[in-house]
Amino acid sequence: MASVDFRDNLLGISWVDSGWVPILNPGNVLDYFSERSNPFYDRTCNNELVKMQRLTLEHLNQMVGVEYILLHAQEPILYIIRKQQRQSSSQVIPLADYYIIAGVVYQAPDLGTVISSRALSAVHGIQSAFDEAMSYCRYHPSKGYWWHFKDQEEREKAKPKSKKKEEPSSLFQRQRVDTLLLDLRSKFPPPFYQPKPGEKPIPVEVKKEPEPPTETVKQEEREPAAKSSTPAPASKPPPEKRARLQ
Repeated sequence: MASVDFRDNLLGISWVDSGWVPILNPGNVLDYFSERSNPFYDRTCNNELVKMQRLTLEHLNQMVGVEYILLHAQEPILYIIRKQQRQSSSQVIPLADYYIIAGVVYQAPDLGTVISSRALSAVHGIQSAFDEAMSYCRYHPSKGYWWHFKDQEEREKAKPKSKKKEEPSSLFQRQRVDTLLLDLRSKFPPPFYQPKPGEKPIPVEVKKEPEPPTETVKQEEREPAAKSSTPAPASKPPPEKRARLQ
C-alpha cells in the first residue's frame, strides 16, 4: 500500500514549537513560522531569500513570487499569517491563511472545503439515523413489520411480572367431563344424598326391578323345548297322473 504524504492535506495537522511560545510577539512571529520543522512553510518563498540576504521585509514589495505576511495580530494569543502570490508591487493573489493560537499553527480551510465538510457531516448524520432506525425494525411473515426499541425492553424489564392465570381445562374438556359424570351417576347412583353442606346425609332408595320367579323361567324354557319336539305335519304327495282317454 502506497504511503500518503501528509503534505497533500494540511487541514488535519498542526505544528508547535514550545520553545517559542513564551516569547511570541508580532516582531518575531514570522521567524517562528519559518522554522524548518514547520510543514506549512514553503522554503522557495521570497521570505527565505530575504532572510538569507539579511534584508528587511520591506523588500518583499519589490519582488515577484510566493511570500508570507502578518495579516492580523491579537497579542498574545492570536496571529494570522497569509500566504500570497505577488505579481507586482500593487497586485497580490491570496493562496492560504494560517492562524496561530497559543503557539499552535493551523491552516484555515477554504470555502469549498468548509462546505464539503459540512455536507459530509450532514450526510453522515442522516445515514447514521437511518442505520439506527433500521436496527429497530423487525419483520415476521405472520405479523408484518413493527418497531422494537431498546427503551421498550428496559420498560418491560422494569415492570413487575404478573403471573398469568392458567385455566385448568378448556370449555370442551369441561363439557365432556360433565357429560361423562352425569352418565356415570345415572348408571351408578350414590347410596347417600346430602341436601346441604353440614347436614346429615340421607340414604337414597334404589328401585330394583323384580326378578321373575325361577319356576316361570323354567316353564318358559320348557315350552320352546316342547314345541321343538312335536313332529312337523307330513307333506302331501304329488297328485297322481291319470291316463287320457283317446
